[in-house]
Amino acid sequence: MKTLLNTFILFTALINISCEGLFQYNPNQVILKEDERNLNLKNVALIQALPQKDTTRFILMGDTQRWYDESSDFIKSANSQRDISFVIHAGDISDFGLSQEFKWVNQIMQELKYPYVTVIGNHDIVANGPLVYKKMYGELDYSFEFGGNKFIFINTNSREYNFDGLVPNLPWLRSQLKNNPTDKNAIVIAHVPPFDADFDPNMQNEYAQILASDPNVKFTLYGHQHTFKNEEFYEDGVRYMTTTSMGARGYLIVTTWKGGYRVERVEF
Repeated sequence: MKTLLNTFILFTALINISCEGLFQYNPNQVILKEDERNLNLKNVALIQALPQKDTTRFILMGDTQRWYDESSDFIKSANSQRDISFVIHAGDISDFGLSQEFKWVNQIMQELKYPYVTVIGNHDIVANGPLVYKKMYGELDYSFEFGGNKFIFINTNSREYNFDGLVPNLPWLRSQLKNNPTDKNAIVIAHVPPFDADFDPNMQNEYAQILASDPNVKFTLYGHQHTFKNEEFYEDGVRYMTTTSMGARGYLIVTTWKGGYRVERVEF
């Protein structure tokens, strides 16, 4: 009887261990440490505390998903670059929307010498991903200013919302572009580009027209397609650029100044 009681006590102790310990009962649990919460807000504060120059130089990378070794190699390459202010992760942080995937990628990204900010990808919306993303990174649509630029991050993962006509949030996008009294470069960042089948086809033209009607929008940045692209898809003066995935071992370096920009491809 004593042996049975000891076995029961041991079993009870084991099942009460938190998911940070021996067992994780549900892969959809969202248990974050304080230093894993509201990362976009925290990193924007770090970015805006940096000295501001006439030019801004940042990295666009994305689609880490299951490519953890390649993402670690990206860190080494990114840290070797000069005069970088921050890194933008263009979405698909995770593959299956699991909190542990977000945690693993954040642990890798912590090795960067620079702050990093994110936009949500379609794989990040799978399962419990939106809840994880909101707790770890913050709002799905947000913006901030740095130097001569206004960076606008918007959720364009229309398919995950059954093409309901609400994603992307075009009224919000219009308001963000309008709220630019000093005519900073307006740089829109999203995961799914409008010419992709995962973008709501009924919203594609309006989205493109919104960007083209703003003289401060010269180019816009995306991930998702796992390849480099740099094209004027709508013949309206706005260039649409995509960066490749970590699996393909590449990223972009973007340099901006008042009314101008330069983009470099890097393979590692």
